[in-house]
Amino acid sequence: MRHTIDLTGEDFLPTLDRGGLVLIDFWAPWCAPCRAFGPIFEEVAGEHPEATFAKVNTEQEQGIAGALGIRSIPTLMVVRDGVVLAMQAGMLPAAALRDLVRQAQALDMDAVRAEAVAERPH
Repeated sequence: MRHTIDLTGEDFLPTLDRGGLVLIDFWAPWCAPCRAFGPIFEEVAGEHPEATFAKVNTEQEQGIAGALGIRSIPTLMVVRDGVVLAMQAGMLPAAALRDLVRQAQALDMDAVRAEAVAERPH
């Protein structure tokens, strides 16, 4: 059973706007590390039905990848309640991905938003 969704330019922003935790795997079919990370991403997605695990094929969705400055793949993007928490290039082992999910779920998003506002130039 598949636990991830594929995102296109049409549903990318609406998916982020829904809120909650969203993890996005930017990948391409020709990328060996991406193919190795795919089953890990799918496995951890199955363990977290409360989160959205999505994949963006950078070959088919070059506009999304370009707009976000994705330069290497795989790249993992972690978003919670519309706030980008992390973008990390490279493959993660399952334990590290599980830990990243746990950390993102544990964040106090009010504090994260307050910190982001405080860091903006005035």
